[in-house]
Amino acid sequence: MDNEALKGVKVMIIDDSNTIRRSAEIFLNQAGCEVILAQDGFDALSKITDHEPDVVFVDIMMPRLDGYQTCSLIKRNARYRATPVIMLSSKDGLFDRARGRMVGSDQYLTKPFTKDTLLTAVREHASARA
Repeated sequence: MDNEALKGVKVMIIDDSNTIRRSAEIFLNQAGCEVILAQDGFDALSKITDHEPDVVFVDIMMPRLDGYQTCSLIKRNARYRATPVIMLSSKDGLFDRARGRMVGSDQYLTKPFTKDTLLTAVREHASARA
């Protein structure tokens, strides 16, 4: 699946870091994806029903509603259960990965991510949904 196949794929980025949101948005826009940005879990939950993303990236450490809680809420909703959720974290710990799996995450990416790792994750999960 090349960049042509990523055209129109809706990707939601949930992160309280403006830098992470902007860099992900740039990488994804260059690949032709439609990008939905959210600064925390509450923001994301209000946008997910409006935009119905194909793939969701969520930061673990966020104020108010963290990534684990956000992922769990998305996966508990029958309408979004099949939506791939990829956890983002600056920590690359086994505990964090295991906890992410327990709430239903589909993958775990360590920040800072590269354009290649981000697009590879989108390709893998978008093609699985197609």
